Amino acid sequence: MSTHRLTAPAPGWTAATDVVVVGSGVAGLTVALNVRKAGLRAMVVTKAVLDEGSTRWAQGGVAAALGEGDTPEQHLDDTLVAGAGVCDEEAVRTLVTEGPDAVRRLIATGALFDRGEDGEVLLTREGGHHRRRIVHAGGDATGAEISRALVAAVRTDPGIELIEHALVLDLLTDAAGHAAGLTLHVMGEGQRDGVGAVRARAVVLATGGMGQVFSATTNPAVSTGDGVALALRAGAAVTDLEFVQFHPTVLWLGPEAEGQQPLVSEAVRGEGAHLVDADGVRFMVGQHELAELAPRDIVAKAITRRMQEQGAEHMFLDGRHFGAEMWEHRFPTILAFCRANGIDPVTEPIPIAPAAHFASGGVRTDRHGRTSVPGLYACGEVACTGVHGANRLASNSLLEGLVFAERIAADLAGLDAAGDLPERAVDVAAARAAQPVPLPPSEARAEIQRLMSRGAGILRSAASMADTAAGLALLAEQARSHMAEEKPADPRVETWEAANLLLVATALVTAAAQREETRGCHWREDFPERDDAHWRRHLITTLAATGGPVSTPEEQ
Repeated sequence: MSTHRLTAPAPGWTAATDVVVVGSGVAGLTVALNVRKAGLRAMVVTKAVLDEGSTRWAQGGVAAALGEGDTPEQHLDDTLVAGAGVCDEEAVRTLVTEGPDAVRRLIATGALFDRGEDGEVLLTREGGHHRRRIVHAGGDATGAEISRALVAAVRTDPGIELIEHALVLDLLTDAAGHAAGLTLHVMGEGQRDGVGAVRARAVVLATGGMGQVFSATTNPAVSTGDGVALALRAGAAVTDLEFVQFHPTVLWLGPEAEGQQPLVSEAVRGEGAHLVDADGVRFMVGQHELAELAPRDIVAKAITRRMQEQGAEHMFLDGRHFGAEMWEHRFPTILAFCRANGIDPVTEPIPIAPAAHFASGGVRTDRHGRTSVPGLYACGEVACTGVHGANRLASNSLLEGLVFAERIAADLAGLDAAGDLPERAVDVAAARAAQPVPLPPSEARAEIQRLMSRGAGILRSAASMADTAAGLALLAEQARSHMAEEKPADPRVETWEAANLLLVATALVTAAAQREETRGCHWREDFPERDDAHWRRHLITTLAATGGPVSTPEEQ
């Protein structure tokens, strides 16, 4: 039962469907297309337009055991190693065994992956993989091609209703606490406008990541943790929020650069580019058996250490030996944005530095995408299926979106066939009784990002996170004071996003401060060793009655 809600006007309009899906990336659109195959109506709610989520920015590809000699078991082994001891092995097994057929179904939907002269799908290799098993499209534009194919399929299905330019607000439930729909705000586009309500028999969160909680990220501006924040307010459990992956090779645009930064795909290293310092020294050699292709947390830490040792603001990625033809045909997107920023990878090394990239944790789900709130599902980056553990293996994210979206649709189809997916009546009294969350001003967003990047980014310690937590608490207290003084921030997209970022940031720091070890992409300077005896387990975070997040270690 929802106990907290964003401060917002009452819904001024209502719509109804069978399944409402929030998000239009690979996970959300796959759910919508598959529930339609089962005869259910679907509504897709997306924050911008259909193809502006994180999926379209994915460069590298989709990992699956499709190559000769490769097996799901080998893919499983690589995933477990990258996950640093806290993957759910059965969830990983589900991913790697169902993954190859899921990719084939994506191809059947219309996705055009790169193929060789023999007509076979081309495979490349990325960090942490011992085999070439990454399918890609347009050289380095895989996400854009997947998005194109899925959007085209969705737009031609009359049983899928679309609401674009819509920010989801909060979950609606029935008297039994089962998801019964959601509230949302449509940003002045199309037939609907302002705050409304969508009634549904099931709700699926596929809202993507929360990279905008940091100053520099590869995530688009819409990635403000809306799904995780909604789930927390609705009483759902979230897991492993402390495991935020920082991509090692993000184009360095200067010390003042903020917001979404251009990614230099891991596939560039997969094809043989080298990480070097200003003197041209390959510092990854000897640090890991895979050198530049070690798991991302290891590479990001090595880059950060080298930067600290040399007092440098960035390192370099050297692919000059590729030659112009390879850059133009294999990595045209990366070549274009490097040149647009005054860097020519054909003739000079690319300046790079780590930036926030992927949330390995999220809304806690089982292997059918079910959360701890009945009728509420989650998949894609917003979810924590247990697949990624403490560090996502490269190119497993798009595959996870595909596989678990299909499993959610199958679960809903099964419930519907059994008569267990009835219409739900919204408990209006409960919705009104939920405690309103004070809204910080829109300018709090920049302060949240500054606090998080300084104290809870790639390097963390008890002292740095205490400073961050204090700063976040001050922002929350100021919002409460303004509300008490009847001078609250106006309820609008910018303040709702700031509230979501503040909640997610506070939850992340709460978990990260509790995990007193270094594991995967969680790097504690004051606890530099992995501690399996105490911490080979998950942290489960929920919202307390007071509105603050509480993290509890899972029982071993």
